Amino acid sequence: MKTIKIKCDEWRVTSGELIPRVRPAPSRHVSRVTPAAPKRSAGGRHASAFTIVELLTVIAIIAILAAMLLPALSGAKIQAQKKQAMLQIQDIVTAIQNYDSAYSRMPVSSLAQNAASANGGSFTYGTNGVANAKFNLLNPPAVTYNTNNSEVIAILMDITNTTVTAVNANHQKNPQQTVFLNAKMVSDPNLPGVGPDLVYRDPWKNPYIITMDVNDDNHCLDAFYQLQAVSRTPAGSTAGFNGLVNSTDANGAGNNFAFHGNVMVWSAGPDGKADPTVPANTGVNNDNILSWQN
Repeated sequence: MKTIKIKCDEWRVTSGELIPRVRPAPSRHVSRVTPAAPKRSAGGRHASAFTIVELLTVIAIIAILAAMLLPALSGAKIQAQKKQAMLQIQDIVTAIQNYDSAYSRMPVSSLAQNAASANGGSFTYGTNGVANAKFNLLNPPAVTYNTNNSEVIAILMDITNTTVTAVNANHQKNPQQTVFLNAKMVSDPNLPGVGPDLVYRDPWKNPYIITMDVNDDNHCLDAFYQLQAVSRTPAGSTAGFNGLVNSTDANGAGNNFAFHGNVMVWSAGPDGKADPTVPANTGVNNDNILSWQN
């Protein structure tokens, strides 16, 4: 028998039989993503990511710039604190003078008033008994009473019936109950402001030193700045540093440098230190902030 072959897309006939045509399975095509060509910079060169060396270089530059800026920022902060301290000092001076105008006396305790007689009629509220003070300022040896500034603050702010001090109990030192001083109250004695111990501290957390002319002779002797070692100039004259004058001793050879006024308030400044053995314009005394500074 003759075989007839018939071809078509799906079937074929072989020896009289119709047989399905087997088609090869379609090949699977795996698409491949061709990496994009690297971008070129404006200059025509290929742009690449930061290398470790470049990254470290940038970090080093930032660190250098930060180190250069820190002193400037620190200096600006200190200047701002100095201005704040001066404003607070002036507030204290004004409050004391207003109290004096209202009551014709200084806001001091009886103990301070009695002690003033041993120092030319003036009394200095210093840092004696203040926790964490960086220096301890005492009145002259002849004065037996030394204390911090809490008595003054209690009277000026009309704080009464407190366990800290009885100086203004029942408003006895401020019967008109006038608040002469508005100062920030803080809950920690290690913070600037008026602490729970009623001590008024400067922006560097040190107590303000307050001296008053108790006997009203317009002749104020601060326990620190009255010292010739502090206020006497090299010329050895009666005219001392910061406008203080010793009108008692020849050539200023005595501890009687006084301020012509009734109130002296000062801060030990950013370093919180005061040295009674060096001149007012030298060393740690040079940054002190004074209400009478000219």
